[in-house]
Amino acid sequence: MGVFVFLPLVLPLTAWPIARLAEQHLHPRAATRLLTVVAAVLAVCSTLCLALLMVVGTAQLPGNPLPDAWSDPEVRAALPYDELAGPAAIPALLAVLLSCGRAALRHRRVRRRTTHALRSLKGRGVAVLPDSTPYAYALPGTGRRTGRVVVTRGMLSALEPAERRALFAHERAHLAGRHHRLLLAVQLAARANPFLRPLRTAVTYTAERWADEEAAAAVGSRRVVARAVGKAALFSAGTPGPALAGFAAGPVPRRVAALLEPAPSARLWPPVSTTAGLAAWGAAVGTTASALSSANSAVTLFFVLKAATPM
Repeated sequence: MGVFVFLPLVLPLTAWPIARLAEQHLHPRAATRLLTVVAAVLAVCSTLCLALLMVVGTAQLPGNPLPDAWSDPEVRAALPYDELAGPAAIPALLAVLLSCGRAALRHRRVRRRTTHALRSLKGRGVAVLPDSTPYAYALPGTGRRTGRVVVTRGMLSALEPAERRALFAHERAHLAGRHHRLLLAVQLAARANPFLRPLRTAVTYTAERWADEEAAAAVGSRRVVARAVGKAALFSAGTPGPALAGFAAGPVPRRVAALLEPAPSARLWPPVSTTAGLAAWGAAVGTTASALSSANSAVTLFFVLKAATPM
């Protein structure tokens, strides 16, 4: 395995430049999908790296249930700095699994509790709450149930009719694009590897920009959407969970400024000659190297342990 087993832990740094440049130079739809895939792959690779290190570290502990041959010097020689990296990987991997598990359970709990609370309200696509606190968000469906737009009377009273149409179009875009899955994926990725937090922040913004562009196309006015977003941000109380997309989420001033400019280009990948193109290729190379390093280390450790295991 050599030092390649450690690469997936630090290769997420190669995605930092594209995290910001994708926001500025790619269509929000393309940026959201690109950054989510990069974050998910890098998170899986770094977690696999910790798992490989943990196997070697656990084999060194006295009284472990693993075969004694797994702690032989020949096996440990496949991993550099095994005396430090192996034992350190055990609490690190446990922390990652605990953090990701808690985030996933919290997201599921919030969705189930919110869905249960709204079950008695009429209307399939929209749930209007008799609450004076202004907020709105997209609640994804469970099973065969379709998602719903959740909005309070306080939010509706703060907006004009055209701005209300923009709000509903925005939230329906979140549901149609299944943005809750993308947001949850980057939330878990950032918990698996702290170096991926800039990508989580970027996807939170680009997902809202994606919905903004869809709303602008639906209502036919970018200024109306910008005005609705600005008003909602002044009064909104947020969403029940970080993986649920809300109308006033993300850096609102940047969203409003983008809506006051012409619609972005729909290109999926920036030209190589541009700064964004170089950053995108750098992120792609880093992601590919992380995947190859993880696969190489996993295969190597598998054959080493197989050869050391008595038949």
